[in-house]
Amino acid sequence: MLLVFDDCVLDLDRRELSRASQAVATAPKIFDLLVCLAQHRERVVSRDDLVDAVWGGRIVSESTLASHITAVRKAVGDDGQQQRVIRTIARKGFRFVSDLREAESLGGVGPGGAQPAPSIEVPASAPDLPAKPSIAVLPFVNLTGDPEQDYLADGVVEDIIAALSQHRWLFVVARNSSFTYKGRAVDVKQVGRELGVRYVLEGSWRKANDRVRITGQLIDATSGAHHWAGRFEGVLGDIFELQDQITETVVGAIAPQLERAEIERARHKPTGSLDAYDYYLCGMAKLHQGTRETIDQALPLFEKAIEFDPDFASAYAMAAWCHCWRKINGWMTDRPREVAEGIRLARCAVEVGKGDAVALTRSGHVLAHLAGDLPGGIALLDKALVLNPNLAAAWFLGAFLRLWHGETDAAIEHFSHAMRLSPLDPELYRMQAGMAAAHLFVGRFDAASSWAEKAVRDLPSLLLAVAVAVLAASHALGGRTGEARRAMDKLRELDPKLRISNLADWLPIRRAENQAILMDGLRKAGLPQ
Repeated sequence: MLLVFDDCVLDLDRRELSRASQAVATAPKIFDLLVCLAQHRERVVSRDDLVDAVWGGRIVSESTLASHITAVRKAVGDDGQQQRVIRTIARKGFRFVSDLREAESLGGVGPGGAQPAPSIEVPASAPDLPAKPSIAVLPFVNLTGDPEQDYLADGVVEDIIAALSQHRWLFVVARNSSFTYKGRAVDVKQVGRELGVRYVLEGSWRKANDRVRITGQLIDATSGAHHWAGRFEGVLGDIFELQDQITETVVGAIAPQLERAEIERARHKPTGSLDAYDYYLCGMAKLHQGTRETIDQALPLFEKAIEFDPDFASAYAMAAWCHCWRKINGWMTDRPREVAEGIRLARCAVEVGKGDAVALTRSGHVLAHLAGDLPGGIALLDKALVLNPNLAAAWFLGAFLRLWHGETDAAIEHFSHAMRLSPLDPELYRMQAGMAAAHLFVGRFDAASSWAEKAVRDLPSLLLAVAVAVLAASHALGGRTGEARRAMDKLRELDPKLRISNLADWLPIRRAENQAILMDGLRKAGLPQ
């Protein structure tokens, strides 16, 4: 079903908006808000009705709603002054006022004049969905009107396909298959059926003077649901550098989104039909929450995944990492046994996952913490980055190991790169805690406390012991005695056994000056000897 108004076309089935025959990237809630207003154009839609329809009745601030209305107007070429399409009715709500007609198609021509895609010839039986998550990256639509510019967009798509292929947990359709859809207006569900994939990444490309803008959206081909949309801009100077930047940004953004989508899918499967990968995903959902209770729940889920698949390297690594996380937070109840088990699981992960970047990342971090092998852990993290340079976890866990090894400047660069790769990462609070410690070690106490507060604020359900320790030390060294005491009270509540005398056993800090700064700050904040 198409809703046609002004110079806009709203495609409800494909969840697409085009204006003046050009695709307009819209975030999911912006699209839903526009659809809600258009479908109820015969009346004023109240604020409460919009919140119920778009946000499911959750509490939404006036500023959030106002910013979304502004975004809707911008998407359709309207604004708050003209109100040609969306009119504000004082103290009542909003109304869609543009003339609108419904249509099944626009004379067989898709957005931008592209011809509808004929069905690609497929076998009598379309391919089944693989057991692991699967994706096809379609050629990006060139909106410049100049076919000579196709090479840049095609190069970006090829690089994205290659980068996604480095994720061993992901099935990626080859470039030659994806490019059979070039120049066609496609039905994403049809693409999913024909290529046998669950997810499709599609996008568009536009050039103005020396600037390039690329938009992309990740869609579930089985349901048509949008999981992510983003826009990227750059200066057209060094073409290869620009391609690398866009590829890195897109892959860094969608890889966590794919994992989240798969976690949600696994959560809704009946327990009796779970396989090794489903148990792994359920474990990841618990692990990301990071609390003592959820880590206790995650560990048996990873063990169940190993039971189903004894060669599942990432499951070994994540099980090992649960033990490491318990040690860092002082949650171990039988320390010698749990440390030994964590080391055993990490070594199993390295043995069966020599080419698995995720397995090498987590197991390298575990072996550095539990076995005290910092150089060996760093080597495994470096190998993981060779295998997959877009893996944010490899960057930030490698940063931690460099930080403990005394390579503070390199650690800050690694943390910064990880946050640039995955700015909405579920483990962002860990990156922020690492940045806090790094700034503490170089004497930037205000910056250290700021990063530590972000880590605590961004995950209020878990007060990360490392972040709280840095918060206490940085406040104390910065002369903020009251704040330091409050942070210390929280730290002692989180880990009652922590003392100045056992700090070296808590974190594997090798550089004496860094250890001394942390000890001095915590001592001034009130940590017992």
